[in-house]
Amino acid sequence: MFHLFMVGVQMDPSILKKTGSTAALIGTMSFVLPYALSGVTFYTLNRIMTLDKSVQQCLPFVISINSMSSFPVIAQLLSDLNILNSEVGRLATYTSMINDTFSWLLYTLAVTASVAMRGLHWITVLSSLSIPVFLIIIVYILRPVILWLTRSTQVGQPMKDHHFISIIVISLGCGLCTEILGQHAGFGSLLLGIALPDGPPLGSSLINKLDAVTSSLLLPIVFAICGLRTDLISAIRGKSSGIIECIIIISYIGKFTGTLLPALYCSIPFKDALSLALIMCCKGIIEVSRYNLLMDSKILDDQSFALLLITMIIVTGVARPLIEYLYDPSKRYRVSGRRTILHLGTNFQLRVLACVHSEDNVPSIMKLLEASNGTRFNPIYVFVLHLMELTGRASAIFGPHHQLNKLTSTATHTDHIVNAFRRYEQYHQGDFVTQHFIAVAPYRSMHDDICTLALDKRITIVIVPFHKHKIIDGTTGSVCLSIRTVNCNVLRKAPCSVGVLIDRDQVIANNQFLSKGQSAYRIGVLFFGSADDWEALAYSRRMAEHSLTSLTVIYFRHGKDTIEKGKTSESEYIYMFIASSIGHGKFSFREEIVKDGVGTIRAIRSLEDAFDLFLVGKHHDPYLPLLAGLNSEWNEYPELGVIGDLLASADFKFSVLIVQQQPQDNCVQGPGILEGVKNLTISTCKPSSRVHPDNSVEEDFTPVHASDGTLDFKSFP
Repeated sequence: MFHLFMVGVQMDPSILKKTGSTAALIGTMSFVLPYALSGVTFYTLNRIMTLDKSVQQCLPFVISINSMSSFPVIAQLLSDLNILNSEVGRLATYTSMINDTFSWLLYTLAVTASVAMRGLHWITVLSSLSIPVFLIIIVYILRPVILWLTRSTQVGQPMKDHHFISIIVISLGCGLCTEILGQHAGFGSLLLGIALPDGPPLGSSLINKLDAVTSSLLLPIVFAICGLRTDLISAIRGKSSGIIECIIIISYIGKFTGTLLPALYCSIPFKDALSLALIMCCKGIIEVSRYNLLMDSKILDDQSFALLLITMIIVTGVARPLIEYLYDPSKRYRVSGRRTILHLGTNFQLRVLACVHSEDNVPSIMKLLEASNGTRFNPIYVFVLHLMELTGRASAIFGPHHQLNKLTSTATHTDHIVNAFRRYEQYHQGDFVTQHFIAVAPYRSMHDDICTLALDKRITIVIVPFHKHKIIDGTTGSVCLSIRTVNCNVLRKAPCSVGVLIDRDQVIANNQFLSKGQSAYRIGVLFFGSADDWEALAYSRRMAEHSLTSLTVIYFRHGKDTIEKGKTSESEYIYMFIASSIGHGKFSFREEIVKDGVGTIRAIRSLEDAFDLFLVGKHHDPYLPLLAGLNSEWNEYPELGVIGDLLASADFKFSVLIVQQQPQDNCVQGPGILEGVKNLTISTCKPSSRVHPDNSVEEDFTPVHASDGTLDFKSFP
């Protein structure tokens, strides 16, 4: 009962309203086809041979159970495989919800029919009429009462114990009522859970309090009891074992085929369709609970129970590793062409994806965007993605803010972020165009939403906040290792360039935006010659155009290097960059001659008080003499690179943007680094002829087939 109540709390019935034609077709066929094939097989066998009465009694229920795909089980499987918010994961979520709806309706009818077959017709009529009345009581009486009890619970705060106990008592009462009405006690708890809002604060609080008891104590007991009740001898030697197993296998084949064929018909790639079919064949605790229920009701005998359980274990055990092997959502992030600032040039549209975990990330990202020098003739298109952890619900959320804001319980925090960026956009009058998105997902797979949006919106650079920052007294503030996991995954799989922003403005109390009368925002670039350094240099070139910024490029060279122009392509192009940058903003250049890593650290420390923001590339040649002694397995943040780790770990006061150029592995084809460098050094800075719209187009933004998992969003004009 408690587990089914938890399952109900995590379910969002509004998903059914958003289900597209693809999910509806697959969900329907994945239930109808196994039911039809198994039913025809059972009817044929019953006509050509004499089946035992016990077999005739149990097989219709075996067919019914094996035709279902439980939404909670599928959602948990997708979460375990880290594909809950992938394309296939979203499609499987919608499909299993439809399938589960069919199975619960069929289960209710089957229980009612079994009562009628015993000759208790008046009980059948009473049971049929009382279920709708019971639903009305839950929705219009019990749900408002529970919401009234918990109205004082805020997001992030624990639920009061007496509120929790009251809800549990109400849940037990619902279970008792459905037991009296002829249904299983867990059915009432499930209905109550579905009626309650999922997610924080109520849903997450209930899950946090119940999960430890159910997952750590009650569910292991249920599985242990199932193991004790499984009679392997009867499964092997039973005289009807072959017939029962034949029906079970045919139902699995029907489930697999009923998912695969409609998916292929809907133009889903074969590997994705195959993975989806395997996902829909997996079963778990919900099916096991039904096996136990039918066993207790004497509908299943020992051999049918054992065969169902053994087959379920084998099929699910084989399907999971096959799914992991077949489906890799990151493969779709490989793009044709380069999506970098270096290859973009200075006159083309810069599209930035700004990832925000909390309101604390907003000022630093705004300041970085402002320094990026958006103009009315060459605006910056900013896609703001508010990332939230999935708690208290089973399905992930991803989409535009104006469509999904009502579905999230953290709407207040999201509204604050959205309003801040909208005011920022209005203040700059056409320099920036913003569009807002919401992503609610597990941290382990949150990068899929980031990469999907970056892919669909043709993003040039993704900005993610560092997972910790320092507060005013210099001590370490909030630290979230889960955010670090997200950043690492984005750095590894993003289809474009990535910037990790370390915000230290709070330390120097300098959160003001760039404005007239304020001293120039001092930007420095630490250049060592890598591809990522060139990407950082390309980004800084755009910043140098801003009237309230000053840019200094610090070129680190080894003491034995000659200064001869043209000796190496790196030296040649860095000097060409200097020549082309003269006259474009407040630009300066300096060389630092160092011998080893110690000299590099000493040179960087000497610059500490001279800059507000440093840009540096992530990757560098590990055998570079300038970094000798810095490449160590003791680096605290290896995902930031050698210099990035140094700037993040040491007690510096300036903010840092660690830039990673789009990895060559994530690009099918495209120009190399030298072509991008040539493009940077010879590009001019005349205004773009593109006409910029006066207002944001977010109101006209509509998703296409978002519920089918395709997530094809209409892009900016």
